Order: sequence, then structure tokens, then C-alpha cells
Amino acid sequence: MLDLTLGTALLIAAAPAITLGALALALRRGPGNVWERSPRTGLGGRVFTLRSLRTRRLRLDLLSRLPQVVRGELALVGPAPLAPGDPRAAGPGARQWRQELRPGLTGLAQVRARSGMPWDDPALLDQHYAEHHGVVLDLAILAEAVRNPLRTALRRTRPTKAHLSDTDHRPPGCSGVD
Repeated sequence: MLDLTLGTALLIAAAPAITLGALALALRRGPGNVWERSPRTGLGGRVFTLRSLRTRRLRLDLLSRLPQVVRGELALVGPAPLAPGDPRAAGPGARQWRQELRPGLTGLAQVRARSGMPWDDPALLDQHYAEHHGVVLDLAILAEAVRNPLRTALRRTRPTKAHLSDTDHRPPGCSGVD
């Protein structure tokens, strides 16, 4: 229910940016080079086509996958969608939980990778998510997925630390010797 409700709201909010991004790509690269299509394994081992805009700017590639969240092919949060035959899906126990969970737009492994924190193997983080997933964890991962890019953007826009001299801290009328 969270995927459908929040996914629909996000799709409505992001639709203008996705549309403008697709138009810009079509003008720049031609209409056939706007979407990247790749086969992925979903819930129950069913193969579906993952569609993404061919851009990383403003995370439009991820936002362009929101229709697949609304259709139920992807979840907002889940393990990374893997290509059919990917060896990470064949690890011990991985086959079972990968077929029981819908792959996600973002996930624990993705937010840990972008956070700059030391992290383990993404497959282990996906497995940890599979063992402990729930609404609270999903909301925490979504909050982190939004917070990390915002933090990075704010660092770029903030001015660098000012280098003040001692005279900048003295009350008016005080000399350097006071």
C-alpha cells in the first residue's frame, strides 16, 4: 500500500521533471536514445523490462522508474533489481528471498553506498534488508535516500569556511594590544 500511495504521489510530483528530462534528451540525442531498457528479475522470478531515462542528473533515472512502482514491478524500497542470471542471485539462500521480495527503486545497499559510510558487500545488505524489512525500515531508508543527495547539494552551495582575523572579533574601539 505504501508503494502504491507514495509512488503515485511522487510520480505526480516528478512528472514535469521527467517529461522535461525526456524532451531534453530527445532533442539532444534523438528520440530513440531517451530510454534505457534492460531485463531484470522481479517478484517470483518473473522477468520484466526496467526502463530508465538515460541521465543521472537530478536522479531523473530513478524518478523515471516510478511508473514501474505504481504498476507493481518495483517497490520503492527493496533489494537491487538484478539481471536474469546475475551470480548474486544464486548465492546461498539468496534465490529464495530474492524471489519473495519485489526489487526496489532504492534500498539499504544503495543508501549505504551513497552515504560515504563504510559498508559491506551490497549482497549482504540486501540480505539483511530481506530478513528485517518492514514499514519502519522502509521509511528510514527512504528518508536516508532523500537526505544524502540533499546533504551533498547543500555542501556544494554553501560558501567555504571564512577565515577571519583576530581583529574581526574585537569590540569596536579596541586595538590589537588590548
